[in-house]
Amino acid sequence: MKILMVLTSHDQLGNTGKPTGFWLEEFAAPYYVFRDAGVDITLASPKGGQPPIDPKSDDPGNQTEAMARFKDDPAAQRVLASTHRLADVKADDFDAVFYPGGHGPMWDLVNDVNSIALIESFYNAGKPVAAVCHGPGVLRKVTYQGEPIVKGKRVTGFTNSEEAAVQLTDVVPFLVEDELKRLGGRFEKAADWADFTVVDGRLVTGQNPASSTSGAKELLKLLR
Repeated sequence: MKILMVLTSHDQLGNTGKPTGFWLEEFAAPYYVFRDAGVDITLASPKGGQPPIDPKSDDPGNQTEAMARFKDDPAAQRVLASTHRLADVKADDFDAVFYPGGHGPMWDLVNDVNSIALIESFYNAGKPVAAVCHGPGVLRKVTYQGEPIVKGKRVTGFTNSEEAAVQLTDVVPFLVEDELKRLGGRFEKAADWADFTVVDGRLVTGQNPASSTSGAKELLKLLR
């Protein structure tokens, strides 16, 4: 079983002058869910190489078991430091794709033609697509049979109230919840920061960092 994980290469939080990137838990937790299940994991990002970690995701208050495991795992660190260029990977070589979030994807992956084409290739081939937190934002320009991929689908993602809680409502290029609704998605959510993952057909979406593990496990269920 082979899963492609796609990470952001974007490291600037809008015009704030502050850094961003991917959320470490949203990579580490799924990475170990997949690895412990014997999955062959490949990492990719638009620029290749080391993707930027959002420093906020590594704050003392945000530490998790998966993050601690990653920090004690030089092999995993080497894999992360040498992601493939997104333009060089093909859906044909994998069984599913998983997008961790963090704010970075809102600026690069959402508009990345390679990412959009890749998701469409997976979905058109009957393969599952999974994304967590801000990750579902990458579905913004993805279509299936001429319609937005999320149209009529049960979906979730980082909520408006969660974005407000981190005080970035006016910084992000769009709000994940509003955009998924605008595209015709049937948006569902739990309480802020609660573990909540939705599966509709081949589409798996998780609400926030706490949903990283459940999102990865639901993806594995679809593959089995």
